[in-house]
Amino acid sequence: MRKITFIGAGSIVFAKNLLTDILSVPELRDTKISLMDIDPERLAMTEKLAARIVEENDFPTVIEATTDRREALKDADYVISMIQVGGLEAYEMDIEIPRKYGVNQAVGDTLGPGGVFRGLRTIPVYLEIARDMEELCPEALFLNYVNPMAINCWALNKATDIKNVGLCHSVQGTAAEICEYIDLPYEDINYLSAGINHMAWYLKFEKDGKDLYPQIKAKYDDPDVYKHDVTKFEFLKHFGYFVTESTIHMSEYVPYFRKNKDWISNIHRMQREQPENSYGGDIGWTTEDESGAYLHVCQVRNESYLEDMEELINSEIKMERSNEYGSHIIEAMETGRETVIHGNIQNDGQITNLPQGSVVEVPCLVNKNGIQPTYVGDLPTQLAALNRTNINVQELAVEGALTGDKEKIYQAVMMDPLTAAVLDMDQIREMVDEMFAAQREWLPNFEI
Repeated sequence: MRKITFIGAGSIVFAKNLLTDILSVPELRDTKISLMDIDPERLAMTEKLAARIVEENDFPTVIEATTDRREALKDADYVISMIQVGGLEAYEMDIEIPRKYGVNQAVGDTLGPGGVFRGLRTIPVYLEIARDMEELCPEALFLNYVNPMAINCWALNKATDIKNVGLCHSVQGTAAEICEYIDLPYEDINYLSAGINHMAWYLKFEKDGKDLYPQIKAKYDDPDVYKHDVTKFEFLKHFGYFVTESTIHMSEYVPYFRKNKDWISNIHRMQREQPENSYGGDIGWTTEDESGAYLHVCQVRNESYLEDMEELINSEIKMERSNEYGSHIIEAMETGRETVIHGNIQNDGQITNLPQGSVVEVPCLVNKNGIQPTYVGDLPTQLAALNRTNINVQELAVEGALTGDKEKIYQAVMMDPLTAAVLDMDQIREMVDEMFAAQREWLPNFEI
């Protein structure tokens, strides 16, 4: 019986989606699913949900739950990670300390001071998981859903021997949004996307061999469409291609938007006008929430978390598949039914004008032979240049995390496009020092 291990299974909503994804495939139902989390209460809720899915559908699936990571990893074939080191307490520091200095992050989990420090907290735990995997399940595939995606995967590639892939839903999600904008069924289009996580580019977007970019570009002048994706349409206008990441998230990876109140207001317009259809849903938005938008979402939801999860556990559970790649990878590797995903992998020549060894997001063929990244070649020069501004931060953050060199972390944040647009180097050093001091309990690699 194959074994799939969930690390961070207390993330109940995401774990539920992955469970229904996996168990929607008949060939994957004869599986042991090991749920692991350090929070016994949340773990018990996920276990209850999983057991209900199995019992109601009369599946042969075996569900086990444990707070012992090594027990969960032993003999695993696939390991899916969804952890958040430091939880909301640390995340609030990622947002609020930089905000005090004038750095306005929308999400703060991928780049910038927030993304760098989230990576610094995650990497030591990931290295522990990897060491356990090298001993207990050396052939297992590690599926990473945890941000900062590129920083985490780069550290794993550099310091461990485990097979891993980073997974995100922005490529397929944004492609579906584009189809809505130009009124075409998603099933009718094909596209080529490549770049880095949260900053990949649709190099082709076609229907029956016909280029759809003229139709997409025409939507720049449609205010009802433009307001949904301000950042993406601005990049389309000035750099010629549509980016994969959400307009709010993308706004914090570049120096152009989040230093200007008018741009920030424009980017967050949908949260105020149509909150039920925007980032985080209808949870109540103020102008103040535009900095740390996702933190605000998490804090509001956390207030009623246990009640909401109890309701989820007792509600109807439909065996429907989401657009997440995880179950499709496992299905392809177990059954041989080929699929194509957009995975985050080590750049071994797939994108020729991005640094070798960095983490890139490219199309990958998946079958019984595993995950096979495809060759893309050169990105358009302007797109590679934008990607490299983020890769510079990632590389320095990884080096600092693996060596405990604080200077690398100062330099990583100094290279961040948004931070450098609003602070000088002395101010950045002072801000980073404050973040080190506040988060010392999660940063064992550094002398603080």
